[in-house]
Order: sequence, then C-alpha cells, then structure tokens
Amino acid sequence: MDDPAPRTAPARPTIGEVLTQANLISAPQLETALAQQAQGDIRRLGDILIENGWLQPENLAMALSVHLNLPFIDLKRHRIQPEAMQLVPEETSRRHQLIPLDLVDGSLAVVMEDPTDIQVIEELEAVTGRSVRPMVGVGPDIQAAIDLNYKSNRQIEREVAEFADSPDGFSPEEGPEGAEPLVTDPVVRAVDLILEQAVRDRASDIHLVPDFDSVRVRYRVDGVLQESLSLPKGSHDPLLSRVKILAGMNIAERRRPQDGQFSQVIEGDETYFRVATSDTTWGEMATLRVLGRSESILDLQGLGLSETAIGELSHLIHLPFGMVLVSGPTGSGKTTTLYAALNQLDRQQLNIMTIEDPVEYNFARINQIQVNRAADITFASGLRGVMRLDPDVIMVGEVRDGETAEAATQAALTGHLVLSSIHANDSPGALYRLAHLGVERYMISSAILGVVAQRLVRCICPHCKTPADPSSEERSAFEADMGEPIEQVFRGEGCTYCSHTGYLGRTGVFEIMRVDESMRRLFVGGAGSGELKAIAIENGMKTMRQDGMAKVKAGITTVEEVVRNVAWIE
Repeated sequence: MDDPAPRTAPARPTIGEVLTQANLISAPQLETALAQQAQGDIRRLGDILIENGWLQPENLAMALSVHLNLPFIDLKRHRIQPEAMQLVPEETSRRHQLIPLDLVDGSLAVVMEDPTDIQVIEELEAVTGRSVRPMVGVGPDIQAAIDLNYKSNRQIEREVAEFADSPDGFSPEEGPEGAEPLVTDPVVRAVDLILEQAVRDRASDIHLVPDFDSVRVRYRVDGVLQESLSLPKGSHDPLLSRVKILAGMNIAERRRPQDGQFSQVIEGDETYFRVATSDTTWGEMATLRVLGRSESILDLQGLGLSETAIGELSHLIHLPFGMVLVSGPTGSGKTTTLYAALNQLDRQQLNIMTIEDPVEYNFARINQIQVNRAADITFASGLRGVMRLDPDVIMVGEVRDGETAEAATQAALTGHLVLSSIHANDSPGALYRLAHLGVERYMISSAILGVVAQRLVRCICPHCKTPADPSSEERSAFEADMGEPIEQVFRGEGCTYCSHTGYLGRTGVFEIMRVDESMRRLFVGGAGSGELKAIAIENGMKTMRQDGMAKVKAGITTVEEVVRNVAWIE
C-alpha cells in the first residue's frame, strides 16, 4: 500500500488578503496598490494604502499583528523602560522607525512599524548583544514615543563635559574679530540641542537658571514649568555667552538686564527665540521665549473663540474708530489674540501700523515699529509719531503707563481704531486700569468700544481622553457657574503623546464686553467694577468661567484647569 501523500501546510494569507478579509480595504483598492508596486513603487503595500487614504495606521498595525502572529503594543498605554532605551541609539530608532520597549528574560522587546525586516532585527541584535523580540506598533505612535523618550539630555551632558571643567572653557571674545564659533564647538552643539529639545517638547519658554552649584535647564510646557536637566556650574558662562551671541547681545555686560532675539532652523522649520537676561544672586539668568511662525496664529477660531465670540470681536474691530482692549495676565495670549484680530482686517485697503516691544512676528502689508528706548522710541513717543503717518488702525503692544494710556485714548478719539493689551483681571477691570493710569473717566467712556479678557487652560489629551463621573467638587463648581448640573466630564489618563500628564496643548477662555451707553453712564458716574459686570452679563456677556465650563462640557478641558486659571471675581 502506497504511503499517503504528505500534507502541505495551508499558505499563510498575505497582508493584502488579511486586510480585505477584515473589510479594512476593498479588493479594487488592493489591486490598485499592487499595480502601483508592479509599476516600480518601492514603498510597502501598507504605506501606499495609507497615503492613498484607504487605510488607517492603527488598522494596518493590528492586521500585521494578526498576519504575523506577533503582539500588538499600544504605545499610548505602555511606558518605555529606560534600561531598554539605553541599548538602542536614537539614530537607529529614528532611521528604522522602532522603539525599544522593555527587557524580557534577557531579550529586548522592540516595537516596530515593520517587524518583517530581518536585516533591521539582525542589526539590533548586533548593536545590543541581545536577542530581539519584535512587536507591532502604530507608526505615528512610534514616532511620538521616540520624540518623547529620546531626550537630548545625555548628549547635552556629554557636550557640556567637554568644556565645563576645562581651564580654557569657551571664550567667544577670542579669535578673529566677527568670527562665529564653529558648529563643532561643544558649547554650540549643547545650546543647539537645548533649543531642539524645547521645540520637540512644545515648550513656550526655556529657562537657564544658575544655582549655587549647578545650572538648571527648565522648559515651560502647556503653561507648567518642568525641570529638564542640571548641568555643572562651570557650564554657566559658556552657555550664556553663546545665547547672547545668537541674540546679538553684549557678552561683556553681565549686571544690567538685556534683551534680544534670533531665529534658527530646527527640524526643517524656522523658529524664533526672544531672549531676556538679568543678574541674580548666583549669576546671570536667561529666559528664551519660543515663538512659532506667524501663519500658525492667525485663526481666531483656533485660539478657542466660539462662533458667537468671533462675531462679537469681528464687529468691534471693524468699527471705524475707538479702542478695543485685550486684558489678562502675562502669558495669557493677549498678543496672539491681537495679531489674529489684525489678520481679519483688510490690509490692502487700510494703513495698519503697530508699535511693539518687541516685534514678535512679521506680517505682510502691516507697518511694524520696534520700541527702541536707546533711540527714544517708546510706546508713547512711537504712537505720537504714528499719528502723523495717516494710519487707519493702530496696534499698541501694551498700555503700561499713563503717557501711553493717554496717547492711545487720544488716538481712539481722533478717528483711529486702536487695538492694545492691558493687564487687568477681567473685562470691566480694564476700564478701571486706564483710570488708575490717569486717564479721565469721560475720555475712557467715549473711547472704549469693548474689552476682551482671556486666560489659557490646558486641553485634555485627545489620545487618552476618557469619560468619567464628576466629583462633588466638580459638580459644585460647574453648577455655580452654569446654573445646571453636569453628569459627565472627561479626563486624560496619560499616554505617550502627552508625556503621561493627561493634557496636550492649550486653548483660550474668553469674555467679550461690548461697552454700551448705559455702561458708559455708570462708569462716568463712579460705578464700581461689579456693577459694570452685572450690566454686561444682563446684556448677554458670557464670563470667562462660563466659557471655560462650556469647554468642560464639550470635553475640551477640565473643571480643575478652569478653576486653577480663572479666578472667581464677583
């Protein structure tokens, strides 16, 4: 009797077949993508499908997991272990789009976008000296994990070690006149890495703070200061000198405050930095404000203004003359709101002029003047000069003294639209701030068209946002502002995208007060801020707290953020 024919194992379905069987793509879409490959497209099948908009990266990763019988790792929920990170260089991770996850029984678990690449796995085993366990991850999640976990700290520390303890150190005064330090200099590389890490972490500010035995590098991310690293005390002078050179400041002057600015191309985009220095007990401190490109801040809706608020603000800024103020504390986004408002105006038909300290962004068809105290150009003197240049709209960066307040009010009363920022707690408070600066109440009441008050609150991370039952404190705070109960809130659980904070990015909360005749009479008659606010609310003004709580209900932010950033003002 003949032996039966040997059984052959059924062929494993291709990834294309897995995707079509799961109804993630259609058969015609698969045929089109395969035809592209046949015509010489060297990209992977999944990349072609994703780029054509037929497949989501998450679906591709899960299909690969099933197809290859490998674990699928959701990097939003997993923490990368430092001991695994130390085994794989950042350059290798970025080149092959992979992230080391953990050490498991002596093997290195690695999350990969393409775990079928045997050459990459063999390279990792050669580099790390360990066997590699490939796992499947989502491409964008892997990139976010690389950006989050591969900090430049260790490389910065290595660069700093080359000059911090050197007896010669870094002496930018030496060398030919006007010569720039070489990019190979350790201090240059260290500063560049600090700037790059700040941009990568979405920092709004960089603090270089000398202490009694160290130099602390701190980043402000989403309004919260975070300690990044501590460097040797000997690195202080070289780092500060390099920053001053970039910003065009006097490196020999260490006692008096200075300011400057510069730009640098980071990850393909030009980023602007505004620098301020001041002497402290332990040495000179520097703060660098990180400024994005102007195109990213020109949308009022993107700032967090509702459609109703945009309509109210648009009405105010299209009036022919008068003053519109934006109020709030330092760092609340006032200048950004002013720029976005200017962008709504017809720059072709109007002569728009600004006086700023400093000019943070440059705009086409807007004439911008930089405050220069050495040349006796202040807000007040600059404003008087602008008045002779036939302006239609004038933006004054900030009303901070009586002379500027008087000049801005006079400009608004003589046929110009004046936009400016001012420090006040809420919208009615802006009028009283002008009065405290010495402007007569009857002039203020005649000039002011309206006031925008604002704060910034952190947004819940969209990648790890989950519904939750509100606490008793959240219920009470919400009902006190909104006059209605709330049954559900949202919170961020913490993930790779938000550095496990639960928050990602910030948005504004606003109140817009339009000044009418009844409010003008009250103000001139000596009424208090509370009375004006009551009339404004009767007229339909939504307070900052109410705007914030509306964003809580919409799942944009949390009650905690609104309460923390917006004071309850009677």
